[in-house]
Amino acid sequence: MYSGQRQVSRFGATILDAEGLRLSPDEKAFFREADPFGFILFARNIDTPDQVRALCDEMRAAVGRDAVITIDQEGGRVQRLRNPRWREWLPALEHVTAAGDQAAQAMYLRFRIIAAELRDLGIDSNCAPLADVAGPATHPFLLNRCYGTDATSVAVMGRAVADGLLDGGVLPVLKHIPGHGRATADSHLDLPRVTASLDDLRAVDFVPFAALADLPMAMTAHLVYEAIDDAPATLSAKAMQVIREEIGYDGLIMTDDISMKALKGDLGQISRDALAAGCDVVLLCNGSLADRRLVADASGLMTEAAQRRAERALATRRAPDMVDIAALDAQLGALLDGCRHG
Repeated sequence: MYSGQRQVSRFGATILDAEGLRLSPDEKAFFREADPFGFILFARNIDTPDQVRALCDEMRAAVGRDAVITIDQEGGRVQRLRNPRWREWLPALEHVTAAGDQAAQAMYLRFRIIAAELRDLGIDSNCAPLADVAGPATHPFLLNRCYGTDATSVAVMGRAVADGLLDGGVLPVLKHIPGHGRATADSHLDLPRVTASLDDLRAVDFVPFAALADLPMAMTAHLVYEAIDDAPATLSAKAMQVIREEIGYDGLIMTDDISMKALKGDLGQISRDALAAGCDVVLLCNGSLADRRLVADASGLMTEAAQRRAERALATRRAPDMVDIAALDAQLGALLDGCRHG
C-alpha cells in the first residue's frame, strides 16, 4: 500500500482504468491532474504478482494517496486473476449448488481466500457481492454469476461474500443495484428493458439489496425498469430515488462501466447525466487516454454528499484478520467434498 498521503478537499468523481501492465508517463501525469477516487484493474493489467504490486504502487503514487483499487474477481468467467498464478473458481451458482446446505460458509471461505489473494497484490476492493436474483429468463451472461433464484437466500449468500471480503481487508462493491436478474439481454451489448411491476420488483429484486444496504459501495445496473422510468437506472433520477429512499442504500454509488453498449452517446454527456441522476462516481473501464480525459473533465469533483460517502467507505477499510489461508482452503475443499459424498 502507498505510504504517503496528499490532502485533498474532494476526489475526482471517477474510477478509471489503465491501458497496460505499467503506467505510461502520460497516464501518470493525467492521473495526478484528474485525481480519480480510485482505479480498476482488468486482465490486460495482470501478469505477475510483482508487476501487479508495482502497478498498484504507481497508481497510488500518481494521486498521492492510498486510493482504492478494485477488480472483478467473482470466479467463473468473471475473474481477472487466473491460473497458473492464482486459483480458478467455479461459477458462483455452481459453487452454491455444489455446497448445498453449507453454501453460505463455502461462499464466505471462497471470498476470504480471494481477499487474501487481492490484498497480497495491493488490491483492496472487489466488485462483489452480486445480489441479482436469477430467474427463468435471466440472460446467460449473468445467470451462473448469480447466487440463486430465491431473494432471501441470495441475500444470505451476499452477506457471506461481503463478510469474507471485509474480514480479508477488501471493500466489497454490491452489484447491480437495484437488480439485474430480470434482464434478457446482455447490457455489455444492448440496453435491457424490464417490464415487471413495481410490486414484483419490491417482492424479489430489491430484497437482497435492502438486506445489504449497509455495505460501503454499490454499482448500478444499466437497465430500464419500465415501472420506474424510461431511462436506464444509471441515468435515472427516479431510479436513484428508489435506491436511496425505498431500498435504503446510502453508501457510495458508482456507475457500471459507462463504455458498455447499453448506454448510448458521448461519454462526457453520459458522465454528466449519471452524476445529475444521483450517482456519486463514474466508472470507465475500457477507454483510451483521450476517453479518460473526457470523462474526468465532464465528471469534475465529487459533490460534498458523494465525498462524505466516499470517506465513509474508505473508513471501513481495515487490516485483514489473521488467518491461515491454507487451512481455510483445506476447509473449503473438505466442505465441498463432503457435500458431494454426503
